[in-house]
Formats: sequence, C-alpha cells, structure tokens
Amino acid sequence: MAKFEEYADKYKFVKMERRDGILQMTLHSDGKELLWGAGPHRELGDCFWDIANDPHNKVIILTGTGKDFIAELDEGPLTTIPTKVWDKIYFEGKKLLTTLLDVPVPMIAAVNGPANVHAELAVLCDIVLAADHANFSDAPHFSGGLVPGDGVHLVWPLLLGPNRGRYFLLTGEEISAEEAKSLGVVAEVMPQDDLLPRAWELAEKLCQQPTLTMRYARVAMTQQLKKMMLENLGYGLALEGLAASDFWPGGENAPKE
Repeated sequence: MAKFEEYADKYKFVKMERRDGILQMTLHSDGKELLWGAGPHRELGDCFWDIANDPHNKVIILTGTGKDFIAELDEGPLTTIPTKVWDKIYFEGKKLLTTLLDVPVPMIAAVNGPANVHAELAVLCDIVLAADHANFSDAPHFSGGLVPGDGVHLVWPLLLGPNRGRYFLLTGEEISAEEAKSLGVVAEVMPQDDLLPRAWELAEKLCQQPTLTMRYARVAMTQQLKKMMLENLGYGLALEGLAASDFWPGGENAPKE
C-alpha cells in the first residue's frame, strides 16, 4: 500500500496535489513544459504504480504544464539503439501503459496543448478534455524512422478505426482538438483557462458515487484495453527495437563512413 506523503514529491517530472481524494498529476520539466526523454519514460510507470496502490485516491486528473501537454523531445529520435539498451526501453515501455491501465480509479485527461509525443497517455484516460489550441499526433515514430510499436499501434486504430488509425501513424497527421472531438477521441473542447476547472468539476461529480462503484467501473471499462496490451504491446515494442537496432553501427542500414 502506498501513502501519498511518501510519493507526492518523489518524481522529478510529475508535480502532484490532492484534495478530497482527487489527485492532479501535472507533467513538467523544471516547472516548464515537459520535454519527453529517458527520465519521464522511466518515472511515469513507477508513478502510476504508486498512484494505483494508494486506496485514498478517488479520481486522477492528468495534465501538462504551460501551453503543451507533451509536444517535444529533449533528444533526437532514438533510431540507433543496440539490443542491450533497447531491453531497458522495452521493459519501461510495457510498464508505462500497463501501470496506467492498472490505476483502479477514473482518470481524466486535461490536454492543455499539443500532444505530439505519447499522446496515448491522455487518450487512454476515461474522460478526455482538450484546450481549443491542442492537437494530437505521433511525431516521434514512423516520421522519425521508428516502428510505431510502443502501444500507439493499438490505441490509435482502436480510436480512429483501422484505416484512419494506420494513416494517422504512417503520415504523422496532426488532428486538431475540434476534429478529435468530432472523431470521438475527445469529449469536450474549451479555452485553456477553463480546462482544469472543468476537470475538477467532473472529478468532484464522479466522487459523489460510492467508492467501489467508481473503482469497479474503471476496472470494467479498462479490462479489454488491458487484454489488448497484454497480447500485443510487447510484440510491438520488440519489432520497434529490432528495426532500430538495424541502424546501429554494423547493422545493414547503418550509415556508411
């Protein structure tokens, strides 16, 4: 069992605050917009595990800092990776999404701006709200030379439909907040200043239900998602790593001196 006071300040890239059982997770890099890299990739799986194991959490709000949800990388695309390095990414990549889905209480995403890196963290939440300037894309993978195999290959075809989902991943398409709403990816779109107040309003409304009703509703609604991840996430990550390792020095497609 985890206790909030033991993990509230544990993570470098996640600011946490909790009131009446509602826990807001704000992603950041040194208090500014989150730059995705090895640190967040490592931390977030552990963070979701702590949150999942704290019975005093009733609803989770996931949001970003400033004008972006997760818009940029703090390093270039990881297209040159030996197997021993990819093994760590493989382990953390599985944990990142499986522990998010293991959180046994409703999750609300307040997408405060562009979600171009790991947008699936937001759209896997139960309720997705977006600022009107937000957009969604999968920038780091296929457009950067990587197989989109870390869960995006499952999430986006599920949300957009098989053909549109594959188009989205292979072309690097950006979907605006309003279009995402029309496609059923986002529930509500609003000005950024209204976003967190609306998320808290919804969270407080959810908290009016009995605790077990909230917890078991979340479990029931994520069961098929968890099954899908269990069957296919590791395979996708393995293919992503296999293709990336081909660019490592000595690989068939390694740059020639």
